[in-house]
Parts: sequence; C-alpha cells; structure tokens
Amino acid sequence: MNRQQRTIIVVIVSLIAASIAAYGVYNTISRIPVREVEVATRFAVVAAKAMPSGTLVTKDSVRLVAWPAMSPLTNGFDHVEDVVDRGLIAGVVENEPLTESKLAPKAAGAGLPPSIPPGMRAVSVKVNEVIGVAGFVVPGTRVDVLVTIRQKEESLSRVALSNVQVLTAGTRYDQEAAQREGKPIPTTVVTLLVSPDDSERIALAQSEGQLVLSLRNPLDLEPTDTPGARTRTIFGEAPKPQSAPKPAVKKAAPIEQAPVPVQVEDRPPKRKLYSVEAIRAAKRTEEPVTSHDVE
Repeated sequence: MNRQQRTIIVVIVSLIAASIAAYGVYNTISRIPVREVEVATRFAVVAAKAMPSGTLVTKDSVRLVAWPAMSPLTNGFDHVEDVVDRGLIAGVVENEPLTESKLAPKAAGAGLPPSIPPGMRAVSVKVNEVIGVAGFVVPGTRVDVLVTIRQKEESLSRVALSNVQVLTAGTRYDQEAAQREGKPIPTTVVTLLVSPDDSERIALAQSEGQLVLSLRNPLDLEPTDTPGARTRTIFGEAPKPQSAPKPAVKKAAPIEQAPVPVQVEDRPPKRKLYSVEAIRAAKRTEEPVTSHDVE
C-alpha cells in the first residue's frame, strides 16, 4: 500500500467519524424542549432611587425600563409624564415600579396629607425611647396605644386603641438630618392613622394621662380586649377578706321529763319515853312505850 492509498483511507475514516458525531449532536439538540423567550415590547416607570412616603416625584427620580408584554404591570405607567409632580403615599425602593395605589391624586401635593385615606385622621403623639419601643416603631408598623391615668385612690392602665397603623416616625427635619449624617432616625414624635372618634380619645388621653405604645405583629389582626391593670393588681389579685367563722350552735338536748317525786311523809324516829313491866301467866316482861304509841 503506497502513501496515496493510506491518505485516502485516513480521509474516509475521518469523514465517517465526523458524520457519526454530527448525527449524535443533532439528535441531542433535537430532544431539547423549545423555550420561548419573551421580548420586551412595553415600558414601565420605576423609581430611580429609594423614596420615602410623601416625596414629590420628579423627572430625575424615575426612569423607563423595558417590560415584557406577556406580563403587563397592573395599574402601572408607560410614560414619565403620568407620575411627575405627584406625591408618594407609600415608600418605594430603587427599581420598584410605580403604580396608581402608591401615588396621590394629581394636584394633591406632596407630604403627609395625600397619604391619609378619606375618612381617616393623622394624630401625632410625643414619645421617647421607652414609649417608642426603643426606636422599633417605624412607618408601616402596627401598635396598641395604652393610657395610664393616675388617681388619688388607685391608678389605672388600659389599652385605649388597638391595631393602629404608624404613618411616620420622627419629624421631617429629623429624618433628613439622619439621612445626611448616616445615623438612626430619632423618634420623638409618632404620627398614627386613626378614625375621627379615636383621634378624640387620643387627645383626651394625652391631656389626662400618659401614653405608651405597644408594638404588634403585623399578622396579628385580633383586637386587644383586656380589663386593664390597677394598682392593686400589680402583684396579683388581692385576697378577699375572709369573714369570721360563725360560732357553732349546739342543739339543745331534748329535755327529759324527770319523774315526779312521790312525797313521802317523813315520820320522826321513834323515841323511847318509858317502859312498862307486865306479868303474863307468871311471866314477867318489860315493854317500852314510844312516841308513836302515845299518838
């Protein structure tokens, strides 16, 4: 076998091996399921940076991103002009889509008022580190409002409002200063979302007593219903005074009728007065004479 023949054989074997490999690859690829990839044909307005509640939306604070047409955004926006100059009623994070439920109506302005639902009121209460649960009372949390009223006879502490939403924590100036300096937000004032009736109760409670906030689990929706705590119940309920035991009344024994004594005439003992000597048939005897014989 010359050199030319060997070359031809090698080429033929290479072609056969390449054909077998190509066929195997083709079968493997054909068995892979077809995956459809959505093509973004729409746009959505998202936040360009994190913004708290009450922020006025501007062109620099939002941007447009591509959004899949197969998964449309409910109540979203396609144009930046639809969200500009509207206030946020709920805080958003970076790249979060803006929806109608997170924006105040047009011409409503920014700040806290647009975030108050119709029929509700925002009431602020003064707090400190103890009343504000060591700073854990932040916007969006739920709390119970306890009021303590001091009286001369006895003080009382009870839950006045249950499951109240916190709108803001700290003043606007405190929040901006804390963000600039990178420090925690000091909570000196907490704003609560309540009904008009509850706002009157909070106003009266602040003037008559001291308020304390009790942090709740957001999933706990059951209202708090307790009788309250009084001074005498701090160490538990005081024992009730026991009445003195009544003396046992002994039943009188049945009166047994005593037998009527029979009166027996007492006769004085016989007394010997004198004696009489008697002779009977030649027999001489002496017989005494007593007082009974005389009678």
